[in-house]
Amino acid sequence: MAQPNSLTTPPPGSDVHMVPAGAPEPVHSAAFPPFETHTFLAQLIWLALAFGLLYWLMANIALPRIQGILHDRSARLAADLDQAQAMKAEADAAGEAYAKSLRDAQGKAREIAQGTRNDLAAAAETKRKALEAELNQKIAASEATIQSRTQEAMGNVRSIASETASAIVERLTGQAPDQASLDRALDSTATAH
Repeated sequence: MAQPNSLTTPPPGSDVHMVPAGAPEPVHSAAFPPFETHTFLAQLIWLALAFGLLYWLMANIALPRIQGILHDRSARLAADLDQAQAMKAEADAAGEAYAKSLRDAQGKAREIAQGTRNDLAAAAETKRKALEAELNQKIAASEATIQSRTQEAMGNVRSIASETASAIVERLTGQAPDQASLDRALDSTATAH
């Protein structure tokens, strides 16, 4: 024999929950629990106590900590801004010092370059004058050499001309010419040219 099932099975598709046999049926109330009028006073008291406790915690613990953090942060920001301003002033001063030293170095470089140019120009002028003097000496010596050789050559030409003229006159006339008349003829020919 089969024992009776202690649970009653609802028919398929019904909205009934399974309840053990012999258990009392649950009581359903119609209102949402926070809106039940018989618990309003207790709910308002707990609301006031929770709000007061939360307000006290916020005012005495959380807000002072947040205020301290904000104060520390603003103090740190102010210190960082002051430090940045000081570093900027130092950087500006260093930049000015660098620019001044650069201008001074450029001025010195220009002075050195101008001095070097002047020294080189003076050395070149001295060397040019020395070379010019040496060249003038060589030209004068060359001219003197040329003149002495020209005179020597002219002396040789005169003796060759004298010998040649004497040989020609002797061949044509058969007699040797008089040296004095030959010298006069050569002198008159030399002054004509």
